[in-house]
Amino acid sequence: MKPKERQDLEEALKEKVSPLLEETMEKSWGITIPKLETDITDSLKNPQLNIYIPPNLTFSEAKKVFKGEFIKRELRLNKGNVSQLAKLLKVNRRSVHRVIKDLGIKKDATLSKDEYHQDLIGQSIRSTLEQYKQIIHPQQMEKMYQEVPSLSRNIAKFIPFEELSWKEAEREFEKQFLRQALRESGNSISKTAQKIELRVETLYRKIKKLELKLA
Repeated sequence: MKPKERQDLEEALKEKVSPLLEETMEKSWGITIPKLETDITDSLKNPQLNIYIPPNLTFSEAKKVFKGEFIKRELRLNKGNVSQLAKLLKVNRRSVHRVIKDLGIKKDATLSKDEYHQDLIGQSIRSTLEQYKQIIHPQQMEKMYQEVPSLSRNIAKFIPFEELSWKEAEREFEKQFLRQALRESGNSISKTAQKIELRVETLYRKIKKLELKLA
């Protein structure tokens, strides 16, 4: 995303999306939770990449899960057309076929671009809400879940849909995964490398390439 596009997105999240989230929380719970609002808006900066990765996976395992789910999503958008998908992802068509075969990906029902966009936003909101299940009463949480479809439709009006190549998606996944892994290991390179089963030298190289800051 170009700097101007990134700036426009940040403004839309602040001026359009945040008020919608506050209104929905007030309607569902009678209060707003600023931290939850911030977490949701952060997740909406790259809704295409908000794919659930089971905890405690190695780097290669997590990347395989991400790749499979990402390709599956994109197939739905492109109506199962592998040639069209390969062109959009900027990869060889045979590579897409190989991923579909190796990961056993089935072609699910297709979605229009608008439906796909709303679906991604809805998944981002739900996955963020999941992180608050321990502190919000189930009945109260269910009220919020019921609002997600209409909330997603409204938010989709303000959040641009961004097509990502596989390299772009892969880079962003690695940044998010490694940032989280480092945070959980107290920013220890050796502990992180051991946990996600990467060589220390490889992890150092990726940190430099991805411009990750150890904070």
